[in-house]
Amino acid sequence: MGSAMYMSTEDVKHYVDEAVHSAVDSALHSPHHGLHGHDGRSLLQLPDSPFTLDDVDSDTGLVESLNQLRQAVSNVQSEVGSKADAASTNVFFLVYGGTIVFLMQLGFAMLTSGFVRTKNINNILLKNLMDASVASICWYVLGYGFAYGVSDHRTNAFIGNHDFALTHTVQENWALAHPEDDPGHESGNLADYFFQWAFVATTATIVSGGVAERITFVGYMSYVVWMVAWVYPVVVHAVWATAGWLHAFVPDDTRVEVYVGSKDDGEYTFADAWGKGAAILNTGTMDYAGSGAVHLTGGLAALIGAWLLGPRVGRFKEDGSLNEEMNSSSNVLVVFGTLILWFGWYAFNPGSQLAIATPGNAAIVARNAVTTTLAAASGGITCLFFKFWRSGQLDVLSTCNGLLSGMVGVTAGPSLVEPWAAIICGAFGALVFYGSEIVMHMLKIDDPVGAWSVHGAAGIYSVIFMGFFAKHDYVKEVYGNPVSSRRYGWFYGGHGQVMLCNIIELVFIILWVGVNFYLLFGLLYITKKLRVPPEVEHAGLDVSFHGSRKSHMYEGSNGGHIDLTLAADEEGNKQRNGVVNNKP
Repeated sequence: MGSAMYMSTEDVKHYVDEAVHSAVDSALHSPHHGLHGHDGRSLLQLPDSPFTLDDVDSDTGLVESLNQLRQAVSNVQSEVGSKADAASTNVFFLVYGGTIVFLMQLGFAMLTSGFVRTKNINNILLKNLMDASVASICWYVLGYGFAYGVSDHRTNAFIGNHDFALTHTVQENWALAHPEDDPGHESGNLADYFFQWAFVATTATIVSGGVAERITFVGYMSYVVWMVAWVYPVVVHAVWATAGWLHAFVPDDTRVEVYVGSKDDGEYTFADAWGKGAAILNTGTMDYAGSGAVHLTGGLAALIGAWLLGPRVGRFKEDGSLNEEMNSSSNVLVVFGTLILWFGWYAFNPGSQLAIATPGNAAIVARNAVTTTLAAASGGITCLFFKFWRSGQLDVLSTCNGLLSGMVGVTAGPSLVEPWAAIICGAFGALVFYGSEIVMHMLKIDDPVGAWSVHGAAGIYSVIFMGFFAKHDYVKEVYGNPVSSRRYGWFYGGHGQVMLCNIIELVFIILWVGVNFYLLFGLLYITKKLRVPPEVEHAGLDVSFHGSRKSHMYEGSNGGHIDLTLAADEEGNKQRNGVVNNKP
């Protein structure tokens, strides 16, 4: 490889010692890679040499071997650095994504405040604060362990059984940066927990609008605890946990069956055990970001609560028609809340990839953002013009809910559909919302914000839509199924197992969530802890429970609502005319 080099034995020994140690120290120079101790010393020790150099006079082969060793160590340095940088990037991606998903709490607070009457706004805001606060404690103590906990690699397909109060994840997070302290732990981190917490908090707050203006504080807090600590974790374990019975992801080392004339190389067979491949029907449910796991779960709980609570006083007239005066108090808040939720969805869907550091993951994240945008836009436009066709009105509130329904409609598979399909998906999601609202009004079920129609009905539609339009190449890219397995949407020639598994997921969620919340809300109803008394509802929950009549609006003398800006102008006119209102 080069010209001969003549060195004495001592020179060779010194050269080997200096060069090898220099190369190794270079490869392991960064303590952020987790390969140095607290004192800065390298944790990687070279083994004793199998040969001695005492009798070596001159040997170009030795120098050549040394160069090869240095190149190998350089390659290790590059690989270690790349993996460390990728891990750090993915942690940032999850923390950043979880933060934006949490911002959806503000969106829900503003949206719901805009839909309810001003005399109940403080009550709504407090409940949204408690959603996040109570969810944080319950998810930490029980929820996360039931959802993802695995004890000594042994768990069951129904529910997790380990990592309660983060006893295991905290150690994994330490091992991520300090592997020398506990080499037995897998490399994990608290970012996963944080991102999943943002999801459960979102699920919990979906119900707030559906039961608004008449549920007791005790009843609502009971719901939040039940949802976060028990109901939602079981759904998540089934759908997303590796050991879950509806889990769809196929690890890279799992062999998958193919058909004759396949486009993939090799013969494949599915793993028989859960945790080593897709579970039910060797396919699993394709609910990528949670149209079923999150939105149907929250929407169905809202439907059951609204049904057992009964409609608000005055919501339906004697002839059965709606009292339109109770539709909303502030379209401004509704629009602001909708836009914040739209923004949050760019972490909700793209963030569900859980990683971004590789080109493959980055491509999926980008596709998620594009399909989410197109579905939202088509949903809003469709609902606007459909409402105009039926009533002759260009309605802001319907447009907002249509937009949200479009995003829910694509959430089961933003990574699985092509952009043109996302437009179709969002449009029909809006129509599903509109049709559901008509049925709700016919049944006289009062859902002030349309929580069931937006999240529940559109969530069911989304999961079914993926059974038709999940593209073969995208399914292979996201879930690991080879194209030849035909585990993709019917539109692309896939077989019916994808659709069947997705329907099984829907049936499971409807039964599990329905039974649990019927029992909870039913118990609260029997014990008279579910709904506030009529006189409290009439006076408003703010003055009855929170000692305040004040909000962002004033209440007019005719029972209507006057925006703060208009009220200030009116007060200014009175002062200019010599009339001063001294009432508190």
